[in-house]
Amino acid sequence: MSQFPISDGYLPGRFCAPVPSAQGTIDCCLPCPLTDWVYSDRFRSIPEVTNWLNVAGLACCLSLLISYFVLPVEKTSRHYLTVGFVVAVCILQLGFIIPLGARPDQCHDSITPNNMYSDLSCALSGAFLLAGGFAAIMWGFLRSLSLHLQICWKVIPGRKFFWASVLAGCGVPIIFAATAYALTGVSNRFGSTCLLNHENALQDFWGPLLAFAAVSTVLQFATFGYCIKVYIMSLLDDSTTTDNTSTLPSYNSSVKTITAKQAYRRVRKVVALQWRGILIVLIIIVNVAFLSIIFVSMDNTIQTVKKDIHKAEPWLLCLVVHAGDKNKCLDQVGSLVKNEGTMIAALMLLSLNGFWTLLLLGRISLFPAWGTFLRRKFTHKHDFVSVDARRFSADPRNYEMIQSPPQTAYKSSEPHLMSSPADRDSTATFSPSSKSDYFGKEATYASPVLSFSTPVPPSAGVPQQGREWDPESTHAKGSRSNTSGDG
Repeated sequence: MSQFPISDGYLPGRFCAPVPSAQGTIDCCLPCPLTDWVYSDRFRSIPEVTNWLNVAGLACCLSLLISYFVLPVEKTSRHYLTVGFVVAVCILQLGFIIPLGARPDQCHDSITPNNMYSDLSCALSGAFLLAGGFAAIMWGFLRSLSLHLQICWKVIPGRKFFWASVLAGCGVPIIFAATAYALTGVSNRFGSTCLLNHENALQDFWGPLLAFAAVSTVLQFATFGYCIKVYIMSLLDDSTTTDNTSTLPSYNSSVKTITAKQAYRRVRKVVALQWRGILIVLIIIVNVAFLSIIFVSMDNTIQTVKKDIHKAEPWLLCLVVHAGDKNKCLDQVGSLVKNEGTMIAALMLLSLNGFWTLLLLGRISLFPAWGTFLRRKFTHKHDFVSVDARRFSADPRNYEMIQSPPQTAYKSSEPHLMSSPADRDSTATFSPSSKSDYFGKEATYASPVLSFSTPVPPSAGVPQQGREWDPESTHAKGSRSNTSGDG
């Protein structure tokens, strides 16, 4: 022990015990890291595999965030509670990704693990893990609270709830993570990602985190219970209204039936829109809470063994007898640490959060929306537009409206039944090369033969008897009598 420094690394992470010998009682320590002695050889690759899964999960979350900020809201259905939750999951995954790039050494020396003061990557990975884990629980709690208010209490969260959620979702995780980081610290005790130390960890970090997770879970199940109650009431009301009786339903029963049906439709609509968010919140809460409980119980077990070393004597003697062959002593270490399968399950579940986030919060409409966005971004249609038209309209939709010929609403092989020769003679032709012909003259208006656009005296609206009508003033054909008389 004297040859190892007592100022660097995480000193409480050493696993040492007094052992009697011929020279007297000496302190013997297990080599670092401790996980290499209490788990099988295959466990060494599990943390790295889970770290790579977090890389893929981070890519899924980032693609979802980019879609939220680029695509229209009707295609993504983004919400500030959803955005905050996805960002929290990204921060959590960074705690597992940083060790992949840094490739840190878990141990400061042969018996001492590294901590946040002796290794920078340990400090960063621990900070992201604490902040991301608490932020994921906090935003999950806010989503659960918002849904509970909408369904159970018919309260629509407004601007006050928005600002309160932003402050709570960002401020509370920072406060608790910073407090635990400063008072407790992080160290390499399980894989390459640094975890919270044991001293004061339960009251500084794990306790508040598990409390928010428990309240969020209670709110979710209370909301589910209310939905089940509303559904059952709607079924009972339907059964009473379909009863074939001769008596008419009373006013009170009819109002109650309408209220129950309206409540059921409202609850069903909200649940249909929010079931993905409900499910992902439950998954993240269960994963983070499960991992927290595993680490807390593992810390407590190790601290108990350190205080009472006699519990580890059978395992230590086995290592001495078999010359340090851990594989022959793994059956005796089961009572000292958590089961290997349980630890692998906790790490795997936590690494799949990014995939669950994209699967449940992403939508099929994102794919055609991205296709439309890319086509508009990289495909340019250049339409020919006259320079003269550009001078009078900046909107391309109005180019074709400048001096366009009149359009007829019907097709006919015969000439118009009513027309004016002056109109036909005054038809102008536009020449793009001559601006004076087009802009220099004022258009003259020739009133047609039959025009009702000028003011008329009130007496003109009274029908007059014996008013003659001259068919020659129009293109209307004469009667047969006139035709025969002319012939």
